[in-house]
Parts: sequence; C-alpha cells; structure tokens
Amino acid sequence: MARELLSALCLVAVLEGLFLFLTPEGWKRTAERLYVLTTRQLRVFGAVVVALGLASLWLVRH
Repeated sequence: MARELLSALCLVAVLEGLFLFLTPEGWKRTAERLYVLTTRQLRVFGAVVVALGLASLWLVRH
C-alpha cells in the first residue's frame, strides 16, 4: 500500500514538473488566475478535484 502511494506521489511530481517545463508562462497565468479567487472558491475547486480524483481512481481500480 505504501509503495503504491509513493508511486502515485512521484507521478504527480513528474506531471507537475512537465507542466512547468513545457509551458512555464501558461502555468504562471493559471497561478495568477487562482490568486484572485476567494478562499471559499479555492476550497470548492479543491473539493471538486479531490472528488473527481477519487471517482477516477475508483473507476480505474474496479
């Protein structure tokens, strides 16, 4: 279980690094857009991303 979790975290790091490497200006623009959102909007966005991630994981694993 721990090995799979670490592998998933490593893949997240690889994907984040790829976005930064391939499109640094696009990443900056996206970060600027996120900065103007309220805390509530960011929390809702985060909750939606978590829910989509969990649903996707469930679909892949079953």
